[in-house]
Amino acid sequence: MEVKEYFKNDRFAQLTGIELLEVGDGWSKARMKVEEKHLNGANVCQGGAIFTLADLAFAAAVNSHGQVTVSTTATVSFVKAAQPGWLYAEAHEVVNHKKLPYGEVKITDEAGDIIAVLTSSGYRKHERFQ
Repeated sequence: MEVKEYFKNDRFAQLTGIELLEVGDGWSKARMKVEEKHLNGANVCQGGAIFTLADLAFAAAVNSHGQVTVSTTATVSFVKAAQPGWLYAEAHEVVNHKKLPYGEVKITDEAGDIIAVLTSSGYRKHERFQ
């Protein structure tokens, strides 16, 4: 099974409007259009929506080898408020360890400004995609 197909089963990401654009060997790109439903009380994109975008991009990158991998830790730093419009996530697997991969995801807006950076580690399970 292809990784993009596998992540069509991520119902929460689908609910938030996240699209997985590309997946390669240890990397991925995704996007989300920030709409009214994503805004918090301060009228900027809610951090959980940004985290979900970054988390999906990380998951696609580390699962790109066909082995089921789940997150074990994640740290996100928000550096700029996100307004309505497109956000893009670009994830890179920094360490491709057989059991404990590590990755970094940069979230940018349409102007290319960094909105957030997520670092995460994962755990590779025994099963492979069916």
